[in-house]
Amino acid sequence: MKKLSKVNTVLGTIPAEELGIVAIHEHIGYGMPGSELDTQWWKTPEQRYEETVPKLRAFHEYGGGSFVDVTGICNGRDVDYYKSLSAKTVVNIIACTGFVGGDTALPHFARASVEYLAEVFIHEITVGIGDTGAKAGVIKVGVSRGGKMTDLDKRIYRAAARAALATGVPILTHLAIDAENAINIFNEEGLPLDRVLFGHADDGVNAQNTRDTWIAEQGGRVGFDTFGYETELPDPPFWARPRKERLDHFLRFLGEGHLDKALAGVDANCSPLGWPGVKGHTVNYLFEDLIPDLREAGVDQATIDTLFIHNPADFLSIQK
Repeated sequence: MKKLSKVNTVLGTIPAEELGIVAIHEHIGYGMPGSELDTQWWKTPEQRYEETVPKLRAFHEYGGGSFVDVTGICNGRDVDYYKSLSAKTVVNIIACTGFVGGDTALPHFARASVEYLAEVFIHEITVGIGDTGAKAGVIKVGVSRGGKMTDLDKRIYRAAARAALATGVPILTHLAIDAENAINIFNEEGLPLDRVLFGHADDGVNAQNTRDTWIAEQGGRVGFDTFGYETELPDPPFWARPRKERLDHFLRFLGEGHLDKALAGVDANCSPLGWPGVKGHTVNYLFEDLIPDLREAGVDQATIDTLFIHNPADFLSIQK
């Protein structure tokens, strides 16, 4: 009998086949370090819960199975809260270790060696995050503001590669710019590039500088995961993009023969911490707009299943 692949969720390790439809690059609540001191935008636990539970319940009712939280260390990650939400809403929540980017790492981590960072990531994947007992299921890394990887970013990427090789969990990136430096590091460490999802290839700021086709040709996976951040919103964020332009970009990538390398998400922030967030955008954009847009464009059900069920299950599976 074939051994089932496994994925770490906050409530335990489950077969990848049980993930169902996956929201691949999302946030329960994201904020910058120190945002808890902001008296205008910081939310109490009760407020966060009231905002988040209905969104996750709707996600489940639409047919959603799993929510990958890629908030990272220092940005509001709260795993005990995730465990409560998962139990309440019957949505699998996959937590991450790692950092959204070097520029969000507090000084303790910013001064750390590659070896130390790798040990932190490995511990959170194999033992647990803090005293929660929950194991991280993905490693988050990112390019700092400015568009080029900093020395700290490079140390984090290298540590992530070592942790991925040691544990078998994948890496998910914030931004896919400066991919050449990232791929050089992963190649030097011997990490197969299909264990890396290069995220935000579609955002309105960096899409023109993201070599998505080239990344796929090198073997990397490509995330089109800012769907829903549209210029058509009442108050669009600076990374917004016209809805049709983003969809056409994604369809063009698929049409180039890269379905096996593509994953899609909406980078939802269920309850933003220390900033106002973006009104009119939730994780359920996936069901309310994105999947209908794909169907209207002629994408068949088998392809939709590949994008939201099969590719995520393969990517998230622990592979040693």
